Amino acid sequence: MENPCSETRGLAPTHTQVSVEPLRNKNRIMDHHEDDCRVGGDHHGKQDGEEAVARLEEFKKSMEAKMALRRTNLNPERPDSGFLRTLDSSIKRNTAVIKKLKQINEEQREGLMDDLRGVNLSKFVSEAVTAICDAKLKTSDIQAAVQICSLLHQRYKDFSPSLIQGLLKVFFPGKSGDELDLDRNLKAMKKRSTLKLLLELYFVGVVEDSGIFINIIKDLTSIEHLKDRDTTQTNLSLLASFARQGRIFLGFPLSGQEIHEEFFKGLNITADHKKIFRKAFHTYYDAAAELLQAEHTSLRQMEHENAKILNAKGELSDENVSSYEKLRKSYDHLYRGVSSLAEALDMQPPVMPEDGHTTRVTSGEDVSSPAAKESSALEAVWDDEDTRAFYECLPDLRAFVPAVLLGEAEPKVNEQSAKTQEQPTDLAPEADQSQSVTQDAAEISVDSCSPREGRSNEKGKDKEEKEKEKSKDPDKEKGKERDADRKGENEKEKLKGLEGTNLDGLLQRLPGCVSRDLIDQLTVDFCYLNSKSNRKRLVRALFNVPRTSLELLPYYSRMVATLSTCMKDVSSMLLQLLEEEFNFLINKKDQMNIETKIRNIRFLGELCKFRIAPAGLVFSCLKACLDDFTHHNIDVACNLLETCGRFLYRSPETTVRMANMLEILMRLKNVKNLDPRHSTLVENAYYLCKPPERSARVSKVRPPLHQYIRKLLFSDLDKSSIEHVLRQLRKLPWSECEPYLLKCFMKVHRGKYGQIHLIASLTSGLSRYHDDFAVSVVDEVLEEIRLGLELNDYGMQQRRIAHMRFLGELYNYEHVDSSVIFDTLYLILAFGHETAEQDVLDPPEDCFRIRMVITLLETCGHYFDRGSSKRKLDRFLIHFQRYILSKGALPLDIEFDLQVSL
Repeated sequence: MENPCSETRGLAPTHTQVSVEPLRNKNRIMDHHEDDCRVGGDHHGKQDGEEAVARLEEFKKSMEAKMALRRTNLNPERPDSGFLRTLDSSIKRNTAVIKKLKQINEEQREGLMDDLRGVNLSKFVSEAVTAICDAKLKTSDIQAAVQICSLLHQRYKDFSPSLIQGLLKVFFPGKSGDELDLDRNLKAMKKRSTLKLLLELYFVGVVEDSGIFINIIKDLTSIEHLKDRDTTQTNLSLLASFARQGRIFLGFPLSGQEIHEEFFKGLNITADHKKIFRKAFHTYYDAAAELLQAEHTSLRQMEHENAKILNAKGELSDENVSSYEKLRKSYDHLYRGVSSLAEALDMQPPVMPEDGHTTRVTSGEDVSSPAAKESSALEAVWDDEDTRAFYECLPDLRAFVPAVLLGEAEPKVNEQSAKTQEQPTDLAPEADQSQSVTQDAAEISVDSCSPREGRSNEKGKDKEEKEKEKSKDPDKEKGKERDADRKGENEKEKLKGLEGTNLDGLLQRLPGCVSRDLIDQLTVDFCYLNSKSNRKRLVRALFNVPRTSLELLPYYSRMVATLSTCMKDVSSMLLQLLEEEFNFLINKKDQMNIETKIRNIRFLGELCKFRIAPAGLVFSCLKACLDDFTHHNIDVACNLLETCGRFLYRSPETTVRMANMLEILMRLKNVKNLDPRHSTLVENAYYLCKPPERSARVSKVRPPLHQYIRKLLFSDLDKSSIEHVLRQLRKLPWSECEPYLLKCFMKVHRGKYGQIHLIASLTSGLSRYHDDFAVSVVDEVLEEIRLGLELNDYGMQQRRIAHMRFLGELYNYEHVDSSVIFDTLYLILAFGHETAEQDVLDPPEDCFRIRMVITLLETCGHYFDRGSSKRKLDRFLIHFQRYILSKGALPLDIEFDLQVSL
């Protein structure tokens, strides 16, 4: 294929250049057929207007170029022997070109095709075929290989048959020892790239017989291969790739582009072949789904048995854990493969039945335990909503920090190099494929829009001039490169220094993060300094928390839990350090460093509540302390239980094991002669995890009418609804409800203090229709005030203050006159004062009566500002001052209230 940008060879016939010209001007137009089929559907939702039209035109041009290449390959005009004699036929030159064929890639495609045009490979066709078959092609190199194979097919008649035979040997290797010893992964990658190459060669006409794919698919869908799990994974991946790329073979509907119909008209795929393909695929899928179901059943049974062992022994043997992990890994791989194949076949992925007995060994679940069900049903894991939010509602770092800083995506600079690497599976999303197709189409449009012949000569001259200048000044260029390298190194060192400075400042802020918002903000800030070395420094700083700063442990643990969602090594490094420190301290068996031991075990407990430290690790630490239940081990065990004991006891998956541990703890306390401090520690830890059972509080059953009265007075009553409440109270059957209504009016202390005046207003409103009710209310209030003076119970103080406020509001609504108020004030000062019972009724240090007087005067005292009422008030204030002086020094709050009120 002639490069328009290079010098044309005068000896090459015209038909050789024209045959490959459409493919040359379109860079990478030979994308996977699966991409071609989906571009038509994807561009509608992504672009609109002129961009959508331009993209559609580019796509049509690429398909037209593909069809042109197919027509040329189906009817090649191969050069005669005379022309081939004019080319280089030397062994040295041909051997060098054949070696290049073993390293086909997109970057070397142009140079390799120029070399192939200049040599005569008539006697080396078999060697060229062997080199192409042995080449390690990546997904991005398939199109370059298709162009090279098209060029050789158009020039040498015996190339295509030999190439097909060589490529088929990848799928049918025979029994040679070399093939059997190949690494399975390399073998699977080779099959994948070869199958893609064969499909692309079939689409462009190099391979004309579709029957070869029938043999390949029949071999891949053989039921015997299901016995070998690795082979099954490989075959599922290959079949999914074939189904996506070769939808036409299966008779699946394509996108509604007319260009597709024109392209696929020339493909020699009969209806019988399509039936064979569909039958083979669906038969194999059904068999794989049955295998998946059987493996799921085996996994579920093993999980159930492991859960029983965990309940009985508290741990699993290494053999059980390894066998479970092996089966789990095998099931996960098989499920992904079957789901990928189902998606490629336009089918729903298989849905495995859920079972309440299934569990994960690593988490130690035991949902089947009745004790666990009772515990989870009766008690929540967390005491309140704030605690639950602290330990479970972690910030999503992906919403605050770019993915590049979290290590989940490579920078854009490395995107191109990453695309050239071979992917392990063919499960790439359709969106990525469509994007690559549209990018290729854009490149095609740029190349095709430029004039071909005129610019090729100009570009060739420019290249020659640049090469001459480079040859003249090699030393200058080397010097510039060295200077650039030095500048880059200096910039990197500066960036490292700035990063280290920023990290030091961040670590200095760490001990001051004593709230959820502060630690979350610090976590986000660290993500902008994320690197492997910085993560190690952070883990070391978290591990070295001061042994007396135990209040920081929950916040440090929250930071680790938040970072572990994106940086798995942070939690693993910290857990390793804590576990090593615990083992060192527990094995040392000395009575030193108790604060360090407590800090270590509490850190593990906090990480357990964030589900970072596995429950098995915590139980192993607790068991180590119980095995040697003396001295510091008692403190360590009790601190562990105080930190995460209740969490583990209330968690359904660990409640049985924690209950067993608590029983062992109490038995050890009863057997051993512990000192009072340790005995108290053990009891506190035990009852903190497992509080003593209490009888449920029996709620009082009230008649519906009484419930309605309480709702009106204690729930609905406010300034806006007082008229409505009054009307509803008037509608009640008065003879039946009056006693209970009076009782509710006396419970003003049960409602809001600021709404006592509303109760007085209701009393005033009801007195217009029921005079006796208002009198009863006043009598009951005065009786309650006297009862409070007689009992002088500390628990009644709130109630007594409310009644004083109620009495003042009743005066405001003119239900009592001033004489009642002053009699009550004098009663408060004189009752029991300076009598034999003063120490009980009114002790010298008790200033509560002063507060009662202040409350009553604040409520209604502003009305005593003139006339006889003012004179009565002045006279009372003299007695009140004498009473205050008898109390000695007053508390600051009482003194302040006196200054404000009087």
